[in-house]
Amino acid sequence: MKSLEGVIAKGIGGFYYVDTKAGLIECRARGIFRKKGMSPLVGDEVVISTEDGKTGSVDEIKPRRNSLIRPAVSNVTHMMAVVALESPKPNPYVLDKLIASAEFANLKISVCFNKSDLVEDTSLADVYASAGFNTVIASAADNVNVDGLKALLKDEITVFAGNSGVGKSSLLNRIMERDLFETGKISDKTERGRHTTRHSELVSLPFGGYIIDTPGFSSFELDMIPLEELPGLFREFKNHTTGCRFLDCRHISEPDCSVTAAIKNGEISQVRHESYKQLYDEIKKAKQNQF
Repeated sequence: MKSLEGVIAKGIGGFYYVDTKAGLIECRARGIFRKKGMSPLVGDEVVISTEDGKTGSVDEIKPRRNSLIRPAVSNVTHMMAVVALESPKPNPYVLDKLIASAEFANLKISVCFNKSDLVEDTSLADVYASAGFNTVIASAADNVNVDGLKALLKDEITVFAGNSGVGKSSLLNRIMERDLFETGKISDKTERGRHTTRHSELVSLPFGGYIIDTPGFSSFELDMIPLEELPGLFREFKNHTTGCRFLDCRHISEPDCSVTAAIKNGEISQVRHESYKQLYDEIKKAKQNQF
């Protein structure tokens, strides 16, 4: 029996495909993980044992630097949030939920605004650039600004995330310079894409780093975030939260709130603040329902 170290590149139906120096090995997880209430995740650094170099078992999961719930991946360094400028229409609230989860996990964050070939108005991208995020305006269809994406992905372990239909798989095919990921069309009736990605998968980038393509999603739970920490997940709030009259200011409708004053002065986007208020209410209700 040979022991090897590797990284879980893919997990399907109870099988884990571990990338090792000896190649990709199909493994089952030992029952001890189930007893501990643990499940291996894509991105996990593991120790496996194998007899034939083709199949084996996951014996040890090394400590995770971080993990996300949805998508269920670990040891990520960077999140690339992908938004379509059109078809489907962008939903800032969904994007800000995604960003908040990444901020909570201490990830680097970039935002790609895809499908610039369909619309001229890119003002939404300006909102996020002003908030301090790396932003890229791109078009997978016209191969626009793919080099800008590559520069942000180099040497990172990046999770690509966003709603179905925003063009994640098409962008990844451009980045990989081959058709590696299945793409789907948008439904004219629902403006939603088919879920062409059915599992998370770790893929090595030819210029250094890894990407994780994940199934598209439109919502996820954030009730693990303490309400008092939510303002810190909106990075543009940080320079304004110390000037409030009340130490426990929620930055929603309190008098003499420096955050709402900054909105009136144009220093903080109203779009982002609306997302913050919705997230605050959502997390508050989720916590109340726990009891």
